Amino acid sequence: MAEPEERKAVLNNFAFLSALQAITYLLPVLLLPYLFRVLGPDKFGLLAFAQAFSQYFIILTDYGFNISATKEISVRHQEPALINKTFHAVMTIKVFLLALSAAILLATVLWVPRFQADWLVYVLSFGTVAGSALFPHWFFQGIEKMKPIADLNIFGGVLSTVLIFALVHSPEDYLLVPLIQSAVLITTGLWGQYLVLQILKVPFRFPPWADLKKELSAGWHVFISVLAINAYTTTRIFAVGLFTNNTLTGLYSAGEKIAGLFQTFPLMPFSQALFPRLSKIFHKNKTRAFDFMENIQRITVAISLICIPIGFVFAPVIVRVLCGNYFQEAIWTLRIILISVLLVGSNAFRVQFLLIAGRPDLYAKIHILAAGFGLPLLLGMTITYSYLGAAMSTIAIEFGIFLLTIIAIKKVRLK
Repeated sequence: MAEPEERKAVLNNFAFLSALQAITYLLPVLLLPYLFRVLGPDKFGLLAFAQAFSQYFIILTDYGFNISATKEISVRHQEPALINKTFHAVMTIKVFLLALSAAILLATVLWVPRFQADWLVYVLSFGTVAGSALFPHWFFQGIEKMKPIADLNIFGGVLSTVLIFALVHSPEDYLLVPLIQSAVLITTGLWGQYLVLQILKVPFRFPPWADLKKELSAGWHVFISVLAINAYTTTRIFAVGLFTNNTLTGLYSAGEKIAGLFQTFPLMPFSQALFPRLSKIFHKNKTRAFDFMENIQRITVAISLICIPIGFVFAPVIVRVLCGNYFQEAIWTLRIILISVLLVGSNAFRVQFLLIAGRPDLYAKIHILAAGFGLPLLLGMTITYSYLGAAMSTIAIEFGIFLLTIIAIKKVRLK
C-alpha cells in the first residue's frame, strides 16, 4: 500500500478509535459526578473494588489475544482460511477461560469472608467479563475495520449511560449499576459475534487441538506481560480496597479515573490504530517501521507535555466539578498519577514495538521485572501510606519500565 493510502487508513482508524475511546471512557467520566453524588463515596468505592476484581478475569479471558491475534490477522489479512482458523480457535479458548473464571468467582464469593457480604455485587459485575470475552474487537482491529467497534461501543455506552441516569437515584440502587453495565456489554458482545460471522460466512467449527495450541503459544508472552502489568495497575484500586475502606477506595478511584483520561487521549487511539499498520510496515521494511514509531512517539510526548501540566494545576477544580467537593484524597491521587501518565506516554509505542519486532520475550521480561519489584512496592506503600502510597508507587514503577524499554529497544535495533 502506498504511503498516502497508509496514512489515510491510519487516520480513518484513529478517528473511529477516538470515537470509541470517547464513548468507553468519557461517558463513565461523565457518569462519575452523578454516581459519586447519588451513591456516595462508600458505595462508589465498593463498585470500584468489584470492577478491579473483575478486571483480573478479563485479563484471563483476553489471554493476550488482543495483541497476538490482532497481529496474526493483520499480517494474514488476505488469507481468509487462516483468519477463520484464528477466529474459531481464539473464541473457543475464550469460552473455556470464561467458564474457568466463573468457577473461580463462585469459589471466592462462597469461601472468602471479604467477598461474602457483598457477593451479589461481584456476581453482577462478572457480566462485564462475559461481555468482554464475547466482543471480538481484536478481529476488527486486525482487519483494520474499526467502524463496527466504534458503532457498537457508542450504542452500548449511550444505552448504559441513559439507563443508569434513568434508574439509579439513591445508594440503595447501587446494584443496578453493575447489572446495567453487564447486560449492555453482553448484548454488544453477541452483536459483535453476529457481525463477524457475517464477514467470515463460515459456521463455527470446533478447532483441532493443534490450532488451539498455536494460539495459546502465540498469546502466552503477551498474557504474562498483561498479567504482570495489572499486578501493579489494577491492583492499585484492589490494594486500597483491601487495606483501607470503601470510602477511601471511592475517592482514590475517582482520582485515578480522571488521571486515566489524560492517558486515554490521544495515546490509546493512536496505539490501537497504528499497531496493525506498524506490523505490516515492519513486515516489509524494519527501518522504516522503527522511524515511524519514533516519530509518533515524539508527537504523543509533545501533547502530553501540554495536557498533563494543565491537569496538575487545575486538579482541584476538576475534582470539584466531577466529584462535587474539594476532596483532597482525589486531588492528590490525580496529581501524583498524572506524573506517571507522562512516563507512560513517553514509552507506550516503544514498548509495543517489541511485539511488532517479534520479541514478545523482551516485552514479557520488562513487565515481569516491573511486577517483581512493583507489586511488593505497591503493597508495602499502600499498607504504610494508604492511598497516597498506592499512587506514589506508580511513578517509581513506570520510570523503571521506561529505562528497561530504552535498553531493550537498543538491543533490538542493533540486531
